[in-house]
Amino acid sequence: MKHEQPGAPWWKYGHVWLVIAGPAVVVVAALFTAWLAVRSPDPVLAEEHYRRPVAVVNKGAANESALVPALQGRNHAAMPAR
Repeated sequence: MKHEQPGAPWWKYGHVWLVIAGPAVVVVAALFTAWLAVRSPDPVLAEEHYRRPVAVVNKGAANESALVPALQGRNHAAMPAR
């Protein structure tokens, strides 16, 4: 009968650490992301924030004559060549 020598402990094999490293990195990244989310939450926007763009558009509608050259250029570019 052959006597088998005991192998090295599991922590001495490099491929074991490679298998453990993947999930360990994911856990560390998840904890960091959670810490970052708790430390700096998104700010709450005021209701008027959503209405500001409408006010800007309405203000600009009074000066439509300034847009005429741009509209003509856009329409000219969109027409097919004859």
